[in-house]
Amino acid sequence: MNYLVTGGSGFIGSHLVEQLLKNGHSVINIDNFDNFYSHQIKIKNTLESISEISDFEYTDKENDIQTLVSLSKSSHYTLYYQDIRDKEGLEQIFKNHSIDLVIHLAALAGVRPSIERPLEYEEVNIRGTMNLWELCHQFNIRKFICASSSSVYGNNEKVPFAETDNVDNPISPYAATKKCGEVLGHVYHQLYAIDMIQLRFFTVYGPRQRPDLAIHKFTKLISQDEEIPFYGDGTTARDYTFIDDIIDGITKSLQYLETHSGVYEIINLGESQVINLNEMLSTIENTLGKSAIRKNLPLQPGDVQKTNADITKARTLIGYKPDTNFQNGIKKFVEWFLRK
Repeated sequence: MNYLVTGGSGFIGSHLVEQLLKNGHSVINIDNFDNFYSHQIKIKNTLESISEISDFEYTDKENDIQTLVSLSKSSHYTLYYQDIRDKEGLEQIFKNHSIDLVIHLAALAGVRPSIERPLEYEEVNIRGTMNLWELCHQFNIRKFICASSSSVYGNNEKVPFAETDNVDNPISPYAATKKCGEVLGHVYHQLYAIDMIQLRFFTVYGPRQRPDLAIHKFTKLISQDEEIPFYGDGTTARDYTFIDDIIDGITKSLQYLETHSGVYEIINLGESQVINLNEMLSTIENTLGKSAIRKNLPLQPGDVQKTNADITKARTLIGYKPDTNFQNGIKKFVEWFLRK
C-alpha cells in the first residue's frame, strides 16, 4: 500500500511512519516543520522513523530540511517539505504519486496557543484539511483517516465520553477546529463517497512527545531542579494514552477502512485509565527519584477539567486493545528522555 501521511515528522506521525515501513508499506510524508517547536526535533524524529543513523550536522532550518529531504529519499519513503495550506504544492505531490489512502495527522496543536492565534488555527486545521479532501476528490482517493481530539468534548459532564455524546460546546479554538473537521469530513463522505474514520485521540504520551506537553515538560524541569508550572489544585484529570497503543489503534483503523466501504466513523482512542495531575506528577517524581519544585498557578482558560474515553466502540469495531498502563508508560518515557 502507498500511504500519504501528513505530519509524519511529528510525535505521533513519526511513530506511525516507522510502523508502516516495518509492515512493508510505502510512505509519502508531508510536513512543514512548523516553528511550534525546534525543527531539529522533527529531523531527529524523521531519521529515527526511517531507521537512518546519521551524525546530522545542523546549520540553518532551510538547509537542514533540504539536506534531510535528500538523505531520507528511498524507494519506499519520500519526504516533502510542504504546508497543507498550499493547495498547488499539495496538488503536485498528488500528481507525483499513486496514493491508496491518506492519514491526516498534521495540525496546529495545543489549546492555549489556539486562544492566542485562532485565525492561524482555522487556516491550518480547517482550510488545510479541506485542501486534502478536495484533492482526494480530484484524484479519486476514497480512503481517509483524520486525527481529531478528545478536546471536542469540552467540559462534558457525562463520563466516560462516548462518540454519541453531544460535542456542540467546545471551549477553545483548537477544539472547535477539530469538531469542524469532523463535520466537514462527513460532508465529503456524503458528496464524494470518501470512506473516512475520524480518530479522537486522548492525551497521547511516550517517546518523542512534544516538549511543550506536560509530561515532557515536567520531566525535563524536575531533572534540572527547576520550577514546574502547576495549574490548579491537581484534581484536573486526563485519560493518558501511550503512543504504542495509539499506533495500534491507527493501524487497526487502516485495516478496517481497507476492508469496508460506505464508512464514516468517529472512534475514541484512549486508555480509559484516568490520572489526575497530582498522580501524574508523583508518578514522574517516583520514576526519576526526584521531587518537583512547584510553582502554583490558576487554571488556564480553555483547559478542560477531565477527559475519560469510552472505548467500547473501538474495541468492538476495530479490535482496539490498549495494554500499557500509566506507570509502565511513564517508565518507558523517562528511559527515553534520559538517553536522548
